[in-house]
Amino acid sequence: MYFTLKDEKSLIKCVMFKGYASNLTFIPKDGMKVMILGTVSVYERDGIYQIYAKAMQEDGIGDLHAQYEKLKAKLESEGLFDNAHKKKLPFMPKCIGVLTSNTGAVIRDIINVSTRRNPNVYIKLLPVPVQGQGAAEKIAKAIETMNDKKLADVIIVARGGGSLEDLWPFNEEIVARAIYNSKLPIISAVGHETDFTIADFASDLRAPTPSAAAELAVPQIDEIQEKITSYEYRFKNALVKKVEFMKLRYQKCMASKNFKDPMQKLNEHYILIDKTVKRLEFIISNKVKDEKTKMIKVISKLDALSPLKTLTRGYAITEHEGKIVKKAEDLKTGDKIKIIFKDGSKNAQIT
Repeated sequence: MYFTLKDEKSLIKCVMFKGYASNLTFIPKDGMKVMILGTVSVYERDGIYQIYAKAMQEDGIGDLHAQYEKLKAKLESEGLFDNAHKKKLPFMPKCIGVLTSNTGAVIRDIINVSTRRNPNVYIKLLPVPVQGQGAAEKIAKAIETMNDKKLADVIIVARGGGSLEDLWPFNEEIVARAIYNSKLPIISAVGHETDFTIADFASDLRAPTPSAAAELAVPQIDEIQEKITSYEYRFKNALVKKVEFMKLRYQKCMASKNFKDPMQKLNEHYILIDKTVKRLEFIISNKVKDEKTKMIKVISKLDALSPLKTLTRGYAITEHEGKIVKKAEDLKTGDKIKIIFKDGSKNAQIT
């Protein structure tokens, strides 16, 4: 194992060979506080002092690692890492904004991969310090600038690998909140594949390396062109089949008798209307006859029951004070009555 021991003021490189490393009871991680047992010697080839470690004992988790876990838990509880807030990458971005150092392999890798996948893509580099004092504030400010001026369609925040201390600007709260508040989608590509920073959790997408970030942001133009060619071929075939189908329908329509003799259909409708009218007239005529016969029967019954009919046979009707007299006992001597005959009426008095 090759590693570096650091304190607030200095550092020294260390080596622990396999025979000693196999006796460790823990896996050393960046930021851990440890106690080392070993010897100091000069590595002649490079002319540097280094510790040849024979034993290592864990001495707590380390201040930086504890700060990392504390901030991660805080931001996670506030919802800064929620998938619901993460934005989708544009399908075909025209401009890629890159926030990293203007020197080093990171920007070259991003440019090489992006232009190889799509020569028409435009790369905008906004140089920022990626480690050291004040780097976090400048990274956050660069993200705000990219958003305010809409300098790109998608942003890649990237740097190469390093220790926990080297990557610490990307574990700062100000950077995490700037990523969360960004309206432009952000890809985080900080450190190596095994390195995870707060920026990785807050970003819309994490890439294991800067090159992988470029692959995620920029689609392969050759594959898209192949798809377009395939779609074009399929659309042409579909159009040819559609034209053939419409041609067959046209021929079928032109062969129809409606096109050869357009009045035929109209004449058929005229005949149908005439038949319908005659049928209705016949139904109405029969209905009138039936109702007339019924009416004559009812009139005959009414005539037979009419009191006037009775008067023609010699009977008369007697009235007293406007009422018909039905019984002799309803009258007494001296009552004035009215007798109605078929041809008129006479007044009389009971004696």
